[in-house]
Amino acid sequence: MRDMVLLALLTGGCLWALKAPWVGAIMWTVVSLGSPHVAFGYSSAAWPVATAVAVCTLLGLLFTKQRSNPLLSPAVWAMLVLAIWVCITLPFSFDLDNSLPLWDRSMKIFLMLFVTMALLDTRQKLEVFIWAMVLSIGYFGLKGGLFTLATAGNYRVWGPGGFIADNNALALALNLTIPMMRYLQLQSGKRWVRNLLLAAMAFSAIASVGTYSRGAVLGLLCMAMLFFWRSDRKAVWGIGLVLFGILFFTFLPDQWWERMDTIRTYDQDASAQGRLNAWSTAWNIAKDRVFGGGFVVNIRWVFDRYAPNPEQVLVAHSVYFQMLGEHGFIGLIIFLSVGFFAWRDASRLRRMGLQDPRLKWAADLGGMVQVSMVGFAVSGAFLSLAYFDLPYNLMAVGALGLRFALRASAASTVGAAQAAGAGPAGPGGSGPGSLRQMPANSATGAL
Repeated sequence: MRDMVLLALLTGGCLWALKAPWVGAIMWTVVSLGSPHVAFGYSSAAWPVATAVAVCTLLGLLFTKQRSNPLLSPAVWAMLVLAIWVCITLPFSFDLDNSLPLWDRSMKIFLMLFVTMALLDTRQKLEVFIWAMVLSIGYFGLKGGLFTLATAGNYRVWGPGGFIADNNALALALNLTIPMMRYLQLQSGKRWVRNLLLAAMAFSAIASVGTYSRGAVLGLLCMAMLFFWRSDRKAVWGIGLVLFGILFFTFLPDQWWERMDTIRTYDQDASAQGRLNAWSTAWNIAKDRVFGGGFVVNIRWVFDRYAPNPEQVLVAHSVYFQMLGEHGFIGLIIFLSVGFFAWRDASRLRRMGLQDPRLKWAADLGGMVQVSMVGFAVSGAFLSLAYFDLPYNLMAVGALGLRFALRASAASTVGAAQAAGAGPAGPGGSGPGSLRQMPANSATGAL
């Protein structure tokens, strides 16, 4: 029965995507992040759902006029350069046969990322996109938070599958989603929606801690500090965060604290030592090979040659060392440039919102994108999730938000000029309010 319901929803959504391809982009996001056909279905878990959604969306893109240029900021250009560099390094892979499927998956993610940015041509569509991400990950936050409370934190929370099957990966996804929940809460005018989102944030934080992920806890702490610093109600949020921490962390069992204590005693923890060994291996590969080792470097003979301890064969467990080992120093520099330019987009978006009260949503969005990026920068330092689409989606949200904020600012400028032109000199006159006296490189002309 579940499979039949999912098939009906999938068929209807794909047909809708042919007419309105931006709906297909939203469906792709839900399928890619939340894998509902895996979480709720049986036979549907083996269906090529993502492929079907992508094909219908691409077909719709060919015929729709409601699209725009996706290369809208330096951050997006950096993403494109990263995708191209990954293609250049592929032939130099240590294990080409096993690297090809991972390369194929990454290319699909980048392709659909650019397609999504081309199709989200209004702020309203962007809001739907953010809701899609929040609901896709937030469901597992609610479920995981309830599980953690019900079991008194004695068992780890695990993800549903795909990129977030691992407990650490789920924790990262939850950390990145919590700021987007806050953004939607700030935009909602309905009290019940704001309360539900507040509960979702709390349960998602509880679930993140309940994964026993040390990197997630560090990420949450850094995010909380930035959120507190940026808040205009520091006393309220400070007291709330402290009370939440006291009530929840005293509730956690001894094994959770023992797990967290290995952060301090990393030199005695086998898992931490394995990661340090993998990081050294990635560094040695990058020094020896300009193009890195490809998507698969956790191979025994590779570790025999490059690792300080060849007996510990592990993946990088860090987005930074993952990029370094797989695509060399050039790949790492490009990867870091994506984050740099995305942070700059979010900063500009936030600044515009702070300067213009009519663009308050822009300040909220830019600030929350930055909080998410801090979560990824910290928690991602301990996970091999360099190709996970959620952080790229969030950076794209910042770029799209900046486009819409600039568009709204330009429209306000034109409106003000037209209002001024309605004075004594008239719209076609030569007085101070005349549109003819606006410089060619004004905000309107620049856009």
